[in-house]
This record gives sequence, structure tokens and C-alpha cells, in this order.
Amino acid sequence: MNVAYWVVAGLLALFYLYAGGLKLVRSRDQLRPMMAWVDGVPLPALRALGAVEVLGAAGLVLPPLTGVAPWLATVAALGFVVLQIGAIAVHLSGGDRRIALNAGLLSGAVVTVWLTIGL
Repeated sequence: MNVAYWVVAGLLALFYLYAGGLKLVRSRDQLRPMMAWVDGVPLPALRALGAVEVLGAAGLVLPPLTGVAPWLATVAALGFVVLQIGAIAVHLSGGDRRIALNAGLLSGAVVTVWLTIGL
């Protein structure tokens, strides 16, 4: 289970570190081609979402790696479950039916929650 956790959590952490980093540093115009929904969100909220994603990525990796408060990995994974449920709702309410990536990330986060129980 430990290897499975590191594979799934590592992939999720890489994705969220990248996506969150983009939301933190890129302008709305630069994000629009990748994220059509950015016009419906205030810029401070978009930056906050990026910060949450980066911190969540750290939460998946650092606590189990250091052995300090490893339960925080479960909290981070649960946070990503909630985040993706919200993301799917935002996409569907905006008329965007392309939620395959969000469904995959949701599944990965659910699996990560399950795997953290064995840490």
C-alpha cells in the first residue's frame, strides 16, 4: 500500500503543484485558453485557489515523508475530493461538459484518502 500511495499521491501532488502554480503566477488572459471558467471568478479567489492547490500538494507529500503529523495527508486528500466536487459543479453550471479530467482527479483523490488509512 505504501508504494501505491506514493504513486497516486505523487501524481496528484505534481498535477496540483503545476496547476496551482499557474493560477498563482499567470494572468487571467494566459489562463483562459486552459481554463475557460477563469472569467467567472475574481482574481483574488483564483490566486487563493492556486495557493490552496500548492499547499494541498505539499500536504500530500511532506507529512508522510517527514513522519510529522502524517494524518495531514488524509486531510489534504479530502480537501482535493471537496475541491474536485466543486470544480465539477462549476464546470456543469457553466455549461462546460468536459469534466473527464476532474472526474479522474476526483477518483485519484478518493483512492489517496483510502490509501492514507494504511499510512
